[in-house]
Amino acid sequence: MATVESNQIHDSVKDYYGKRVKTADDLQTQACVAVGKKVSKPVREAIAAVHDEVASKYYGCGLVIPEKVNGMKILDLGSGSGRDCFAMSKLVGQNGHVTGVDMTDEQIAVARKYIDYHTQKFGYDKPNIDFVQGYIEKLTEAGIKENFYDIIISNCVINLSPDKKAVLRDAYKVLKVGGELYFSDVYTDSHLTEEIRKHEVLWGECISGALHWKELFDLADELGFSRPYLVTASPIDIEREDFQKILGEAKFVSATYRLFKLPAKKESSTQVIYNGEIEGYEDQLVFEHDNVFKKSDVVCVGGDIVTALKASRFCDEFDYQPVTKKQCGTDNSCGDSNKSGDPFLYLEEKKKKGEKMQSSCVGSKACC
Repeated sequence: MATVESNQIHDSVKDYYGKRVKTADDLQTQACVAVGKKVSKPVREAIAAVHDEVASKYYGCGLVIPEKVNGMKILDLGSGSGRDCFAMSKLVGQNGHVTGVDMTDEQIAVARKYIDYHTQKFGYDKPNIDFVQGYIEKLTEAGIKENFYDIIISNCVINLSPDKKAVLRDAYKVLKVGGELYFSDVYTDSHLTEEIRKHEVLWGECISGALHWKELFDLADELGFSRPYLVTASPIDIEREDFQKILGEAKFVSATYRLFKLPAKKESSTQVIYNGEIEGYEDQLVFEHDNVFKKSDVVCVGGDIVTALKASRFCDEFDYQPVTKKQCGTDNSCGDSNKSGDPFLYLEEKKKKGEKMQSSCVGSKACC
């Protein structure tokens, strides 16, 4: 069995996605593919506008296009051939900007090849997108500006890094205060064995490098982020019997979280009312899976979320009102900071309710 040591992981992943995997059809599992999800019309149109060659090399495990991106500065960690970047390029508009960072020569070459194509297709006077070759653990060394980006996205890439802490640390550096890290990745419910951790193909397939989901919460707290807010999750089924034998009882999910770089001053619990003015999300805004803000509804939320809303691009999308003891308990707290964010519990609760699980599907356009 081919194995990989930590100091060889970058080279192994470069080889896997640069030379061995040419399209999504070459993948050995369903971990690094798109999760089917209902999306807004503007997002569907943006994804559909991406050139076919770029789309064919898309290996994401979720949809990492958050709400309200017009005019924003976006950074994509592990941008690959640029599918998400080019979709974002359309959504941020001429006054926004998108930067993709990737370490793989072949992927960067494809992305840069189609900058002019998409610039013309979107009717822009000049490109609003660029691609930087570098490591996501060393963003500042690659020339990425600190305290600059409104949003960082990443799609099934952080699990491929041998140093997740370094990735999140540099992401924190380059985000503005109030900025958001909105990303999908693969997580496990177990602490994986050395045999799994050193399996070269399972590294490339986004399995061996998966964090235990609780580790994400520990890293976020250590580095100064808000708690991770779970937006959605989908089960990953490993179908190959030889992989099943190696993985044993370990379970895996694709999960989308959002984390915020917050100011030092924290807000108190507050009533918020969503105004319904974000394009494509006029009826409701899903902040996390169990915090859904419907237009004009009065919702009491805790200080963690209030701080994130007020410090971020969402600030003007809500009206804020003080809460009373009757509304939020004797201490005026809505208590949002104790939610687990466990993606496996989330899926189990959906199953108990008889809700349909989101299915995995190969390709970038069929899922939308």
